[in-house]
Amino acid sequence: MVAHLTAARLAVLLAAASALLAQDARDIVRKSVELDQADWARMKDYTWIARQTDRSLDSRGHVKSEKTDEWETVVLYGEPHRRMLERDGKPLSAEDQRKEQQKLDKAVAKLEHESPEQRQRREADYEKEREKDREFLREVPDLFDLRLLGDEKIDGHDVWVISATPKPGYQPKHSDAKPLLKVQAKMWIDKAEYQWVRLEAETTATISFGLFIARLNPGAKLVFEQTRVNDEVWLPKREVVSGAGRLGLVKKLAGEQEVTWNNYRKFQVDSKVVATQ
Repeated sequence: MVAHLTAARLAVLLAAASALLAQDARDIVRKSVELDQADWARMKDYTWIARQTDRSLDSRGHVKSEKTDEWETVVLYGEPHRRMLERDGKPLSAEDQRKEQQKLDKAVAKLEHESPEQRQRREADYEKEREKDREFLREVPDLFDLRLLGDEKIDGHDVWVISATPKPGYQPKHSDAKPLLKVQAKMWIDKAEYQWVRLEAETTATISFGLFIARLNPGAKLVFEQTRVNDEVWLPKREVVSGAGRLGLVKKLAGEQEVTWNNYRKFQVDSKVVATQ
């Protein structure tokens, strides 16, 4: 009888500990999601360089072809504008650089002539769309069963490691959150600032985009990393998406897309945007 009671008590304690860990993981992730939303809003104060490499893969995962583009993004009066720096891995010619600069100058000139009411309305509409694009992330703490796996250190940051598995039967409130039901993930969250340092995710079932437009097969992977900028904000550092799928009803695709962000710096809209040499 004593042994039975001890075992029962141990089971209760283990269950309570498991529930506490799950609650802690949810609290950590919920706070990290809210901070991510804030960082996303503050990203408009920066300009940055992004580099995207698209790789086409064969059935064995070997690279068949590769295409790389690089661009600078500046946010002018609340709107992001790209200036291409490289196409197909090659710097733009002097003539193409001049054209890119002219596009930016034209955009600045147009925005400078807005009335205060026009600017306020445009910026409000744009911010509304940006918030809508990421609003579904707020469902992450409720959509997933979250488990605290332990501690690690990444790039000098002490982090929590948390696993995320979709809750059976969960009904997403936001349509953009529905694909998350077919994803399992692991998160590395900074202990000091509750920021995402790294995220790894994998699809567990086919995810469709649009009616017969595109499908992503099970086993597709995502790696996303962030970095601390100016000791004030966390911004994207690297993202890699790889996997196989189908475009339309016939075309099969297998590939990898890698995007890196660097050279973040504060940007003033009245500063002259000069061509990169």
